[in-house]
Amino acid sequence: MGAMKTIRVGIVMNGVTGRMGTNQHLLRSIMPIIRQGGVPCGNDTVILPDPILVGRSAAKLEDLAQRAGLSRWSTDLDTVLSDPAYEVFFDAQTTSMRPAAVRAAVAAGKHIYCEKPTALTVAEAYELYTLARDAGVKHGAVQDKLWLPGFLKYQTIRDQGFLGRLLSVRGEFGYWVFEGDTVTPQRPSWNYRAEDGGGIITDMFCHWRYVLDNLFGPVQAVFCEGATLVPERRDEQGRPYPCTADDTAYALFRLQGGVIAQFCSSWAVRVHRRDLLSIQADGVDGSAMVTLRDCWVQPRATTPRAVWNPDVADPNDYLGGWTPVPAYAPAENAFKAQWELFLRHVVLDTPFRWSLLEAAKGVQLAELGQQAWRQGQWAEVPELAP
Repeated sequence: MGAMKTIRVGIVMNGVTGRMGTNQHLLRSIMPIIRQGGVPCGNDTVILPDPILVGRSAAKLEDLAQRAGLSRWSTDLDTVLSDPAYEVFFDAQTTSMRPAAVRAAVAAGKHIYCEKPTALTVAEAYELYTLARDAGVKHGAVQDKLWLPGFLKYQTIRDQGFLGRLLSVRGEFGYWVFEGDTVTPQRPSWNYRAEDGGGIITDMFCHWRYVLDNLFGPVQAVFCEGATLVPERRDEQGRPYPCTADDTAYALFRLQGGVIAQFCSSWAVRVHRRDLLSIQADGVDGSAMVTLRDCWVQPRATTPRAVWNPDVADPNDYLGGWTPVPAYAPAENAFKAQWELFLRHVVLDTPFRWSLLEAAKGVQLAELGQQAWRQGQWAEVPELAP
């Protein structure tokens, strides 16, 4: 066997000093890819990411670079974008700051990969897609949940026809985010200020769009009721501030074929379920319960016969009647898995359907969810032209 060929891909990692950028993208995705020797492409080639960290705080960047074992960082995005050594631009800033950076990167001829939401409005998110499309650069957006172990297990049984005809979908997402008076909050304060792009509808409906579209059926309409259940929180300096963004959303999504998916999303709920996210899909032939890491199924043949009689103890062990789905292949970090697919797309031009157009669809659903909330009626989901 001859020497291994290494294809270096320079990556501008913008805004990665935040929680998601640091943990999921740099420390748990890019650095493990580097440590494993790159992304394998056949028997004799690997793709090796070569990142430079970019942001506004020199102190934070220097500290993060040292933690990751990297030497290159900069506070001058324009200069880095002008460097031909870096062909991919990745953005993990707050949503309101992302569009300007993506526009600059497209103008510089960089391939684009970024967090979602890609923008605060569907018009701007769609514009980013068309700019990248017309510039001929490759582009993608993070849609990480599709590579979580539980969702991979669900895809296996779905593709085997286990559910039969799908009847309904029910999702529960959320946890208690501390207000900051006695316990440090787990999320940044801007998440709860509408003027800064916060809100659970803006944040989570982008996820529900690609989860529903890819796993259960294309979304055709949405009905939504939002709420701000916790009216005041404390910011990173311990100062109280009024919450102007929704922290809870109760939504119905009508999928292709008339299937209804109902989702409750909340940062003001205490968890009494198997995981922070659980989705149940019921079909004629069987049902599946999906969480972040696991999936349980119950076929029609072993479904217990339930009879309503609150005067006596129910003899059925309902939870015990579900069978765990095995992992047929090891699952990696979901963010890392999608990073590897995108790097192959950039270098080898392999298919990558999780594009900025798909990201714009997520923003569209969030915008229509807010519209449905304001108007108190269903909002139809029009197709976005590719």
